[in-house]
Amino acid sequence: MAKHLSDIAELTSGSPQFRITESAAPNTPVYKFYEQSDIADDLTGIDSRHDTGSSARNARKQVHTNDSVKTLSEGDIIFSLISGEAAIIRRNHAGLLYTQNYVKITLHASKREEAIAARYLVYLINNDANLNRQLHRGLQGSQVLKYTVKQLSELKLQQQPPFETQQLLGNVYFDQLRLAALRHRVADNSSILILNMMKEALQ
Repeated sequence: MAKHLSDIAELTSGSPQFRITESAAPNTPVYKFYEQSDIADDLTGIDSRHDTGSSARNARKQVHTNDSVKTLSEGDIIFSLISGEAAIIRRNHAGLLYTQNYVKITLHASKREEAIAARYLVYLINNDANLNRQLHRGLQGSQVLKYTVKQLSELKLQQQPPFETQQLLGNVYFDQLRLAALRHRVADNSSILILNMMKEALQ
């Protein structure tokens, strides 16, 4: 039987960035922001931040505040309202502040025969044609191409395979994403090496 995502999970919006009050007082907690590029890193298990240029360009945005803000934990499912992609938070992104551009999906505890595996849910959100149609349908007529929490909560999931099968499919999905990312990195590094050799040959 089909269920809405809100039937099987709690959806928690991030902290509204424009409402966070910055403080210059000593000993004020410092929070670093979860960013859009982190979605890809969490999907592939590869940190791209240190592969792209200067440290200034890769510096993570942060805020000093005494406000109560929403932060992420390892294993959380995160959904980007900007890209419509989901991922699972890795250890090195734990503790980051997530803004109103993201939604944390917390699966309800349920019987194993009724449960849905976290990695499998991420796979469905990112790849299932039916779910993608439901998400894109909500963007029609919108001037701002951004998904909403309501759209996400109303996603209708069909009957799913046994939990063990879900786990297997979810693991294969993440393994393939990591493998593809590693191959892409090797190809990029090979291209850079060849170009550098050509430059040296011309000098």
